[in-house]
Amino acid sequence: MITDVEGVEKLQRAINESNYIVFFGGAGVSTESGIPDFRSQDGLYNQKYKYPPEEIVSHTFLVRRTEEFYEFYKDKMLAPDAKPNAAHYKLAELEKSGKLKAVITQNIDGLHQAAGSKEVLELHGSVLRNFCTKCGKTFSSTADDVNAGVKYILAAPGVPKCDNVVDGKVCGGVVRPDVVLYEEGLDNNVISRTIMHISKADLLIIGGTSLVVYPAASFINYFNGKHLAVLNLAATARDSQADIVIRDKIGEVFSKIEVPV
Repeated sequence: MITDVEGVEKLQRAINESNYIVFFGGAGVSTESGIPDFRSQDGLYNQKYKYPPEEIVSHTFLVRRTEEFYEFYKDKMLAPDAKPNAAHYKLAELEKSGKLKAVITQNIDGLHQAAGSKEVLELHGSVLRNFCTKCGKTFSSTADDVNAGVKYILAAPGVPKCDNVVDGKVCGGVVRPDVVLYEEGLDNNVISRTIMHISKADLLIIGGTSLVVYPAASFINYFNGKHLAVLNLAATARDSQADIVIRDKIGEVFSKIEVPV
């Protein structure tokens, strides 16, 4: 285990010499933006609810206990006022420079795009996209308001219902977020692009994730590049394979990184 200062210097050197950087991130990337994670000491999984959060954010719970699902979802999983932090902005700068080729995220908050990142692969979907389960109408970001879909969900009393008029009648179907719940599969196109980018990377930066959520964590196995960096407050199963390990807040680490000209 190297010190943080040494780690940042080593990460900077790896970034300078790499031409195909891929970032693989989790909830720890957004905690500095005020969005709670799931597994830390203060995370959602360690808070007390009538049902375990893992059960609440499942497909079965959404179908069988829809009102209780939305009560939790609106209260704990939506943060329309959250803003990107230093990590989000620095990753967007690295992409603009041509060094970073993709951001692969387990987060569903849309903050990478808000910071300016273009090639963002959202393994678990996004709260910014919502759709009617009956007629398919979308309730998503608009040109004027990125949080338009989120606001529609939050404004609804109880379970959000579709306002689309079909054959003269209001649809009334349940509007659900385009997020991957437990018991649901990942998007095949996102999986393919994720594997493609990771397999091409000469530097893979893993940040803000405990790497215990599968199948997402398994995609790391496709990395065969030169440098593997792990930036996380707690130890991960990949630390022993990494040549750069930094135990610090990811936003603070990236704020010290300079984008090569």
